[in-house]
Amino acid sequence: MEDATEEVPGPLAALLTGGRFAALAVSGIRSALVPMIEGMKPSDDGNPMSYRWTVMSMTELAAPASSLDVARIREVFPILSELVSGKPLVYLDNAASTQKPVQVIDAIANHYRRSNANVHRGIHELSNRATDAYDGARDKVAAFFGVADSAELVWTRGTTEGLNLLAHAWGTTHLRAGDEILLSVLEHHSNLVPWQMVAQRTGAKLRFIDIDEQGRLDLSTLDDLLTERTKLVSITHVSNALGTVNPVALIAERARAVGAVMIVDGAQSAPHLPVDVPSLGADFYVFSGHKMCGPTGIGGLWGRREALESLAPFHGGGDMIEFVELESSTYAQLPHRLEAGTPNIAGAVGLAAATDYLTAVGREAILAHERSLLAYAIERMSEIPDMTILGPRDLSERSGVVSFTLADIHPHDLATILDSEGVAIRAGHHCTQPLMKRLGVGSTARASFYLYNTPGEVDALVDALQKARTLFGY
Repeated sequence: MEDATEEVPGPLAALLTGGRFAALAVSGIRSALVPMIEGMKPSDDGNPMSYRWTVMSMTELAAPASSLDVARIREVFPILSELVSGKPLVYLDNAASTQKPVQVIDAIANHYRRSNANVHRGIHELSNRATDAYDGARDKVAAFFGVADSAELVWTRGTTEGLNLLAHAWGTTHLRAGDEILLSVLEHHSNLVPWQMVAQRTGAKLRFIDIDEQGRLDLSTLDDLLTERTKLVSITHVSNALGTVNPVALIAERARAVGAVMIVDGAQSAPHLPVDVPSLGADFYVFSGHKMCGPTGIGGLWGRREALESLAPFHGGGDMIEFVELESSTYAQLPHRLEAGTPNIAGAVGLAAATDYLTAVGREAILAHERSLLAYAIERMSEIPDMTILGPRDLSERSGVVSFTLADIHPHDLATILDSEGVAIRAGHHCTQPLMKRLGVGSTARASFYLYNTPGEVDALVDALQKARTLFGY
């Protein structure tokens, strides 16, 4: 069969040769797509920044196979049967938040129907039921992450609160002027702004790991950045903007070598990677429930026991104390000393149900399914002229996130047109404004996949993008 050739416009060629930090993730995707870096050829227009690339005819493209029974999975997510603008919902905003299976919805509803009471504070039957469910939820979620001692899991409202807890309870009490905090330019604002606040209060200095032309951490500078002055390293496990999977275990090992505390932002890895948290070698790991089929308003902070013991209480009040006098108080044992007030009981119950569900489906199978969708999406989207996809080329180095720009169409306009077609994506800076500046873009559009997404939905995304391109006269 004859290959069809298309011209890659000059701006895209500039991206691929380092003019901006973006790259099409094509290496090793599928044989139907010729790898761009190996197969790019100068075009005939005499412009050294203009290239052409080769894609097999559309008849060669086939939807990827999956080990998941996605049709059956979709049956337990009620919202996926919704219509948007009269069209079937195609939900591709999973990096922002995921949909909930009936197992989670029912667990929360049943808690309020049969067990609604406060925990740890009563001897009546409903309180006992609520306490058993709440404490049992902690055990289940801890086990999901490979944590043997559930007392090492502190409930939070989510990743943002977990990071702020660490910034306040560890950062303000352990850091001094001249100490250094090491972050990366990939960080979500939630893993940047709290440390900016700590640096302003303590006089500590912020330092940053840069990225390479594919949006991967440039670890060639790590030894220079890690010194005896480095007291804290806080790195995202998976970039919410690019999908880059960072080698946090390696970074944790290097951080320990200089005596630094290591925090892993697991907001994007907890839902998508089969993470055994203690094996990462970090001191702390934070995550959110709503990104992993659980409810909003619940998440967790895991810490090694000795690391958690070093934290000052974040909030004061009920349930975090053993004994209170007018002038002083004795604090409770872990994890309760870091959990003041009435907790999100139903949220914990719902999150436990979510971990049960994800375990039953199979986390390795979910990862494989997402990777196959990612490959297919990049393959299909790469057919669209003027399309730029950002992030690592090697799919083993990224999660199911496709961040992209299309010609000069503003990402918000793209998202609006896609919404009219029933396709939900995210547009903006994705709470990573410094990263966007580093990439040389103001914002991007982002599609992100999960266990219930299908190749047909990828096709719907591509069709909607083609329509947007036509509407804008390209």
